[in-house]
Amino acid sequence: MTVVLAGNNGEKNAALQRLLPTEKTFGNITLKVAVDGPIANIAFPTPKELFDCAFKGNPAYAYSVSPTAEGYWFFSVTYVVFKNCVVQFFNDNLNDCHGLISTLYQDIAAEIFEDAGLNGVYYNTDIEVSKLGKPLGEWP
Repeated sequence: MTVVLAGNNGEKNAALQRLLPTEKTFGNITLKVAVDGPIANIAFPTPKELFDCAFKGNPAYAYSVSPTAEGYWFFSVTYVVFKNCVVQFFNDNLNDCHGLISTLYQDIAAEIFEDAGLNGVYYNTDIEVSKLGKPLGEWP
């Protein structure tokens, strides 16, 4: 089985081609992945720029951040943050009365991008904001 991602944005196609594996095995099924369309000759200097380009316009994506700590040049980390939402899809799951899997975008990303060879990249879920506009646990 093959899934083809087709688009006309060469930079986004290049980012997706860099991130996605050419094939992924789920149980006894191997899924081949191909990116179709123009591929820009672009080097993404940081994982943050790579993910920002790949997920631009995707409603599941919140943002990414690469904090730097002065004096710690060896410490490079990127947090890729997804929308705070439970994702459900049919998976013939016998543990669920509906046959569904319930998970977070961060878990899906960690599984899909595990072979991308990106060190120091962590997948996260955005915080929930209360009615006062403050993150939970903060006083107004």
